[in-house]
Amino acid sequence: MRKPTETAGPSQRQQRVAELVRHAIAEVLSRGDLQDPVLSRHVITVPEVRMSPDLKLATAYVMPLGGQDEAPVLEALERNRKALRQEVARRVNLKFAPELRFRRDETFDEAARIDRLLRSEKVQRDLGGEQDDAGDPDA
Repeated sequence: MRKPTETAGPSQRQQRVAELVRHAIAEVLSRGDLQDPVLSRHVITVPEVRMSPDLKLATAYVMPLGGQDEAPVLEALERNRKALRQEVARRVNLKFAPELRFRRDETFDEAARIDRLLRSEKVQRDLGGEQDDAGDPDA
């Protein structure tokens, strides 16, 4: 059996368990199973969960819908970490319930940054130059 290297991505098992944990967390949050005033006022998306290789640590990337009140939502999730872990353990059949960590999801920020780059003057100029050359049969 091949030993995974540090640069290798997550294994298929890690990805499968991460998706199960993601669904469990999202279900708990959407159903309002946690009695927390901050969490009950927000719709929280859980676009990604990453599992450690031993499946004992799950890092959930979360974002309140609209991106508002990120800090209070993350604090509320940290306060309710134990209850969330119990709910995940109940919903996902694993030998050990993974410890949960919550991080701000930055994929929307990254997408906005890439969009700004693509709309920048330099890129538009380069794209305009390619389109002009492509339309000219003598070029």
